[in-house]
Amino acid sequence: SDSEELPPNLVAIENPESEVPLSTDEFCGSWKAASHFTPPGPAVCFDESQSGVQRPLPFPTEAECFKLFLTEELVGNIVQETNRYALELQEKREPGVRGKLAKWVTTTISEMYTFLVTVLLMGIVKKNSLRDYWSTDPMFATPFFATLFSQDRFLILLRCLHFVNNATAILSDPLYKIRIVLISLTSAFGRVFVPYKDLCIDESLMLWKGRLAFRQYIPSKRHRFGVKFFVMCDVKTGFVQDIIVYTGSTTDIKHYEGLGVSGSVVMTMLAPHLGKGHTLYVDNWYSSPTLFQHLLSNSTGACGTVRWNRKGMPAFGCRKMQRGEVEFQENGQQLAVKWHDKRDVHVLSTVHAATMSATGKVDHLMGERKIKPDCVLDYNLKMGAVDKADMINSFVECTRKTTKWYKKTFFQLIDTAVLNGSIVHRKVITYQKYRENLMRELLEEHHTPRRPSTGGRPAVDNPLRLTARHFPCKVPQTAAQGSRTRRHCKVCLSGARRSKQRKMTKYMCLACDTPLCISPCFEEYHMLKHY
Repeated sequence: SDSEELPPNLVAIENPESEVPLSTDEFCGSWKAASHFTPPGPAVCFDESQSGVQRPLPFPTEAECFKLFLTEELVGNIVQETNRYALELQEKREPGVRGKLAKWVTTTISEMYTFLVTVLLMGIVKKNSLRDYWSTDPMFATPFFATLFSQDRFLILLRCLHFVNNATAILSDPLYKIRIVLISLTSAFGRVFVPYKDLCIDESLMLWKGRLAFRQYIPSKRHRFGVKFFVMCDVKTGFVQDIIVYTGSTTDIKHYEGLGVSGSVVMTMLAPHLGKGHTLYVDNWYSSPTLFQHLLSNSTGACGTVRWNRKGMPAFGCRKMQRGEVEFQENGQQLAVKWHDKRDVHVLSTVHAATMSATGKVDHLMGERKIKPDCVLDYNLKMGAVDKADMINSFVECTRKTTKWYKKTFFQLIDTAVLNGSIVHRKVITYQKYRENLMRELLEEHHTPRRPSTGGRPAVDNPLRLTARHFPCKVPQTAAQGSRTRRHCKVCLSGARRSKQRKMTKYMCLACDTPLCISPCFEEYHMLKHY
């Protein structure tokens, strides 16, 4: 498993009054050996026609995709609470004591978007300290940051960044500092995208070594200490569908009698998708015959590794198996598999038959093709969506060391929103290129002239190609090529919005003296700032 057991006291604190009883028809029959077993599977066939982006924009820009999640309404709320919190800090200052707070100027939605661009840019341009971004040392200078904000303005914005009114907050909620942002983003994730058939649920850990009541220790994770998230992803696209922050006994889950904490997490996250024929992939912390039977009764298939001593699991043979050996057992609706690779692997499934398939690899010691159970092959292929999302963001993540856990959680959620925006964008460009285009577009839309006391944004030029009148013409012939004269299209070579191509064209813009494909490159070159 990629995680360790939750604290024992968590189960003991569960409130019986909030538990949902399981239906009486969820009985797992007796297990028996299976050689040609095919499970009945979910009663409902999955309809893929409704999956994907809901009401997609015809040609969405990177900024439009991002604002589907981080809307101007949400940013407006953050601006309001940030201004409120800054005033609270000013009132707490001792009389006569001056500091950066004395220079506070009310922030705006445009400035907040520019602040987020600066934080995103710091994820690409890595430095050890925030102050290093405003260094004037020629060896380390990055002058672009000074065109966005002064150092003092950025640091005071970071200090005052706030998401809730402390006077009206529900202090008994461990997540009250970030609750509004979390609800807004997760609701937008579910509203914008409907998942395809296969889903997976796994844990993700955000590094945090400071004091925090619900800080977790998971030795198998890269960071080991931190805030744990339960994450549900769409397997086909990698879209993050839902997030639950683990806070101990107060975690936002609906408790189901007989399923325990792990099963209740699964049922809570899957609630909007039950009865539609989905297939869920989980690791052995979640899997159990009781949970899989309950999912099957709700027309949802499941597959996952499972602990051999889970309640309801069959008793497999005690003899030591050789590498590659397998044992199948079934109870009429579920398939349990014991397969020996480097060690014994136990898998439970309600959607796979008791069959083996070739992996496409060869065992050079035995001189034979490697074969594995179908359920193992599918699990290995489809279980890694959450880990892949963590890996993609790890290269350009904007989360930084802060003294407040909720600010780091906010930046973690921003990274997730950017990742989902790149999936909605659906253009053949790298994730880093998407982030770069997003930052440029947000700056162009929300920049304001630099104010000495508060920082600002750079002025943006308007090239002649975007304002003058332009008409296509043929590339002038050369003596060597004659009528077959061609030149490389500049838009195809740029690769800013799609993969680079070395494409020859016989057309050009005479005013710009630039070779361009007649469609769509000519229009993009003269209509888009960053083509």
